[in-house]
Amino acid sequence: MAKRILLPLDQSLIAEAVVSPVADAARGGGAAVRLLHVAPIPQALVNKEGRVVAFVDQEFERLETEGLDYLRTIEAKLDGVPVECVVRFGDPVEEILREADAFGADLIAVTTSGRSGISRVALGSVAEQVFRKASVAVVLFHPPRFGTA
Repeated sequence: MAKRILLPLDQSLIAEAVVSPVADAARGGGAAVRLLHVAPIPQALVNKEGRVVAFVDQEFERLETEGLDYLRTIEAKLDGVPVECVVRFGDPVEEILREADAFGADLIAVTTSGRSGISRVALGSVAEQVFRKASVAVVLFHPPRFGTA
C-alpha cells in the first residue's frame, strides 16, 4: 500500500476527478498526499506601449499564490488525510518526476484526458509521459466523460 502519494493537478475538472479516489485510498492506507501544481515559467508582462507592468519576480509570486490557493481548495476535499501543497515552475513532466523524487513518493496518481489516435500521438499526454518515465508506480485514472449519462 502506498504511503506517500503525489497528486499533480492542472486546475482542470478532468484532473480533479482523481481526488476522491486518492482521498479514499489515502484514508484507507494511512498515506500522506502531496498536491502539486506546475505553472509555466513566467515572463515580465508588458503593456501595449512596451512598458513593464509586472516583473518576472512579481509574476512568480502571483502564480505561486494562485496555485497554492487552488491547491488549498482541493486540500479541503482530502479531509482527514495529511496533505502538503507545493507549486513548481517549468515543464510539467519534468517537475512531476522531480517532485516525486523529492517527496519520496511511492505512487503518482494522474488523470488521463482520454485522447486517442492522432491527437494522442501528436501531443502525447503528460500522464502518459509520467507513466513511461517514472521510477515509482503510477496510477492512470480515466474519469467518465463529463456530460454523458
